[in-house]
Amino acid sequence: MKKLAWKIYKNATLIKTGVLEIGDGYRAKNSEFSLTGLPFARAGNIKNGFQFELADLLSEKNVHKAKNKLANIGDCVITTKGTFGRVAFVDKKTGMFVYSPQLCYWRVKNNKVINPRYLYYWLQGPEFLNQAYQIKSSTDMADYANLSDQRNMHISLPDIQVQKKIAAILSAYDDLIENNKRRIALLENMAEEIYREWFVRFRFPGYQTAEFEKGIPKGWALGRIDSLGKVVTGKTPSTANIKYYGGDIPFIKTPDMHGNMFLYETDEKLTEEGLMSQLSQIIMQNSICVSCIGTGGVVSITTRKCSTNQQINSVSLKREADLEWAFFTLKMLKSTILAFGATGATMTNLSKGKFAAIKAIVPPKDLRIEFNNVVKPLFNQIQLLAQANMNLINTRDNLLPRLISGKLSVENLNIQFPPSMQTTAEAE
Repeated sequence: MKKLAWKIYKNATLIKTGVLEIGDGYRAKNSEFSLTGLPFARAGNIKNGFQFELADLLSEKNVHKAKNKLANIGDCVITTKGTFGRVAFVDKKTGMFVYSPQLCYWRVKNNKVINPRYLYYWLQGPEFLNQAYQIKSSTDMADYANLSDQRNMHISLPDIQVQKKIAAILSAYDDLIENNKRRIALLENMAEEIYREWFVRFRFPGYQTAEFEKGIPKGWALGRIDSLGKVVTGKTPSTANIKYYGGDIPFIKTPDMHGNMFLYETDEKLTEEGLMSQLSQIIMQNSICVSCIGTGGVVSITTRKCSTNQQINSVSLKREADLEWAFFTLKMLKSTILAFGATGATMTNLSKGKFAAIKAIVPPKDLRIEFNNVVKPLFNQIQLLAQANMNLINTRDNLLPRLISGKLSVENLNIQFPPSMQTTAEAE
């Protein structure tokens, strides 16, 4: 397809003619939050979609003040504070939430000119990013593109049918990724239910003849976390040394762990030199990472040699066969981690010493091995699905700029709309 098929529009013109709306969020006061209400979405709640489990809640009585800052289905959302440029799409599954000033939204008002899901992918493409970084380089501001900057940008659009076809191709990848995520969640829930049955409800193989002492079966014991293996607290390599960053070695932070049983990708990566600058902080494959500062009790498993920041304590197990049992044991300790790490504020801060000293019920070795034999196939399936998702993400990300720029022609392709587009008016 020739680039001439794309028409260039000024955002200001699209806004003036009612095709597009670009807005930001509600400036809430601390007193307006409560234990119930609508999620107040900040930059940290945008990663691989929306993550609202840790969001503050704007109280129901104050939601009316933010009525013009509520999410609409079809909104494209961009982070403008913190990590710039994370993008998410509001669909029927997202639910209602309130925008904070750390986010801005692009809202299509006339889908005969712009397809909302195409716009979502355009915001991840080279045209938007190049404009954003040009603004950043000229202003040297942490916010690469504030609201007025975005309203003054331009957007190149093909015919609406071409937009829909491009959106359909990329959405098909995202639908497969989401389907794999649901399968991963189901497999993890199955494995966790077996763990609870054996080690929480004590209905393990042979429990009918087991004797109990002080509420636990005979032969079981209370053991410290550091009895399972070496505890390592992470550390951030000097950010002043540019040689330490930009390699391919994962540098794990708590946001990388959310929703990921196995850690394959991180936002930031180290070089070999950066990793070796912190020899005592290196952890190996199949170490278990536990967040202990900030958001406490998030647990993930490493898939290769790596390191973490100081908010994470990791356990390098003495016995790899304990991996599945230890993962769920540490995951079940979240409330203990939050209690031991309470600082009087909302943030958890649990030291290495206190973390290592936490005790858990440790069953006999032969029962842990039996659990490993039962659950490991489920973990293996989870890893295969996670790796499949990595391949899908890489393929989608390679296709996206070529499709959005018009370098790949789709005009003559007969494309079926994927389920995510069939449930909306986008394919009409």
